[in-house]
Amino acid sequence: MVRSLEAALEKVRGRFVAANPRSRAAHAGAAATMPGGNTRTTLFHTPFPLTMAGADGCRLTDLDGHRYVDLLGDYTAGLYGHNNPVIRQAVDKALDAGWNLGAHGTDEARLAAVLCGRFPALELVRFTNSGTEANLLALATATTHTGRGTVLVFGGAYHGSVLSFGDGAFPLNVPHRFVVGEYNDAAGTDRLIEEHAADLAAILVEPVLGSGGCVPGSPEFLALLRRRAGETGALLVFDEVMTSRMSGGGMQELLGITPDLMTLGKYTGGGMTFGAFGGRADVMSMYDPRRPGSVAHAGTFNNNVLSMAAGYAGLTELFPPEVSRQLFDRGERLRTRLNDIGRARGAPVRWTGMGSMMTVHFQHEPINAPRDMRPTPVLRELFHLDMLDRGFHLARRGMVALSLELGEAECAAFCAAVAGFLDDYPLLDGPR
Repeated sequence: MVRSLEAALEKVRGRFVAANPRSRAAHAGAAATMPGGNTRTTLFHTPFPLTMAGADGCRLTDLDGHRYVDLLGDYTAGLYGHNNPVIRQAVDKALDAGWNLGAHGTDEARLAAVLCGRFPALELVRFTNSGTEANLLALATATTHTGRGTVLVFGGAYHGSVLSFGDGAFPLNVPHRFVVGEYNDAAGTDRLIEEHAADLAAILVEPVLGSGGCVPGSPEFLALLRRRAGETGALLVFDEVMTSRMSGGGMQELLGITPDLMTLGKYTGGGMTFGAFGGRADVMSMYDPRRPGSVAHAGTFNNNVLSMAAGYAGLTELFPPEVSRQLFDRGERLRTRLNDIGRARGAPVRWTGMGSMMTVHFQHEPINAPRDMRPTPVLRELFHLDMLDRGFHLARRGMVALSLELGEAECAAFCAAVAGFLDDYPLLDGPR
């Protein structure tokens, strides 16, 4: 089975190369001026990445003219799909009024009011240019407010390009004093908190691991973090850059757990360049320039007029709370159907996630934390390239993030494609 799977992968790679000569040439040209022809590592895949020429609705078109159903949703940033007319109109209107204003505008206060009205944690909020930047500012806020220096994070978490906690040490991480716990390990985490309580400034956690495999945090685990943060004087920070889409008030609303600080990004800026951090008024007031001893938080594009306008239009016109519930339910139905397809075939396939975020894993064993995931590089690449061949674009690691443009027809077609993959490549001998 190992040899046959590897042979199948070589065959699918060959088809991919033959079908995409223009993408191959574009990547070779890009490599002359960018390392590896790439400026966003997560988008690279072998043999070479596709280069997209355009997009509309829930579909992408590459340089060679192939059309794909977009199941990646730009890793949750693309909630509104491509070229949504509501977002387009908001951006056009903002452009008509000028940009690079170098001054306060009307739209940042309008967007801030919507966010503070939706998310329980947000009493005050400030804007940034990305989720990475939002998480960096949230940690800086926590260390400054508490006067402490240790940050508890969890293995498998990704909080941005310089806050990555996968396997092994990540050389680009910022130099906080990080303590890395096991996700969903309440007892072990409690011991770590007790050990570092005197210097613990923040507990930073994704309520559902996103890039780390779409693993939901258990309510008991997350409730422990809330309780112990309060007892030790640390600030609990929910990274809701991805998970804020789970309900009108994010995962914190579903859990009934309000963090001290939270971070946002991706779709909450209408799919534009955007991030936000905020929380308790007594903590965030340190940034009030009217107060003696306030802390400066600069950023030329913190109030980017395009993000401010697109974010407000998206949240109020396209993604009110009732629509977030519908999207959540659509994702739950899709993940159930995908797991049923694998179960009916006895295949070692398990889809984890919550709502509109999910990831495929090639194993029978349940997954409660990244440590439970079996490495299956051959199958992951085979699945990714096979799905492209069948007309579905998703993450190389098998992650899916639904957009509002995806309907039942696209979900049904994807289920049929996954069934076809499992029938064409029986995996009963175990994953590789």
